Amino acid sequence: MIGDRTVLVIQDERMLAHKPDVAEPFLPGRLDRRVREILNGLGIQWNYPEHPGRLSSIINYLSEHPIPGVRFSGSRPATLEELSRVHTLSFLNDIESLRGESAWLDVDTTAVSPGSIDAAEVAAGAAIMATEAAVNREAESVFALCRPPGHHAEPVRARGFCLFNNVAVAAAHAQSELGCERVLIVDWDAHHGNGTQDIFWASPDVMFFDIHRAAPFYPGSGHLEEVGAGWGEGTTINIPLPGTTGDLGMMRAFHNILVPATRWFKPDLILVSAGFDPHRLDLCLNCSYDVFRHMTRLLQNLADEHCEGRLALCLEGGYHLEALTQGVHAVLETLAGGELPELVEAGYPEVDAATKFHLSAFRDDEE
Repeated sequence: MIGDRTVLVIQDERMLAHKPDVAEPFLPGRLDRRVREILNGLGIQWNYPEHPGRLSSIINYLSEHPIPGVRFSGSRPATLEELSRVHTLSFLNDIESLRGESAWLDVDTTAVSPGSIDAAEVAAGAAIMATEAAVNREAESVFALCRPPGHHAEPVRARGFCLFNNVAVAAAHAQSELGCERVLIVDWDAHHGNGTQDIFWASPDVMFFDIHRAAPFYPGSGHLEEVGAGWGEGTTINIPLPGTTGDLGMMRAFHNILVPATRWFKPDLILVSAGFDPHRLDLCLNCSYDVFRHMTRLLQNLADEHCEGRLALCLEGGYHLEALTQGVHAVLETLAGGELPELVEAGYPEVDAATKFHLSAFRDDEE
């Protein structure tokens, strides 16, 4: 029943200050000219998809549709020491030099506005606070509403709308400060978490499970054969899927691969890169809201079984506002103890109802 379990949501209005506007002048240079050439070549007006409305729409929807058992907390900025566990100091110095500026960072059209660096530090701090709350059992599960997102950010590069790798910062903090030896990161965003994979590529103590739409879909990585290297060989698990994949395919991968992998790895903590672009309205995969409920409950059960319920989620992508807001709401309802609907192939219930309505017209009375 909804409200049976406690959920803490970490959110902070300072993350709204990240608002790149392609109509605004950016720092001059070769990169700015190259990005302008790309955007002008599109032939249509391109707006920055990772905008403050993503976060404000979630908060507004949760305010209008409150969930029993869910409470809210603010965030704090991540420190240089915390960020430097997964990013190089040279990269962090370059990012610091852009504080208060508008600039393009790469031809992935990752950009910053005057408030972006502050927002990104608070986003990484939210992931840390969510992890601390999960480990210290301040709530039975925790969801950090992070923006900008993080899973594309590499040790030396901002990429794919991501500045700092929030979930990686949180995992490193858990190992360095919270006594967690083994951390499982599950990434269900439709885009492969290339940055998270890169950071923990050779780590035997972080298992990275990523289910995503297969290349050449952005960012083009996450092939089946990418399993880590060195001491970390085998602790990277990629599940690339066709864009037509729906609820049943996603859950088949969770049950058949993630469950036995988790039982083998025996994590102390489970972190989730929770993107909502697998929903069919985002046109990346073909999932419904129900699959987010089922993935969440399975992860709750794994956390209860292996790591004393320590489960924290960090928001990643999701750019269709209806799918994003209702997807987050569905996850929070599940975390709070909501019941699971039956997973069925899309359209089946409607066909069954239509069959019941029409079939009598094609039968003789004596039948």
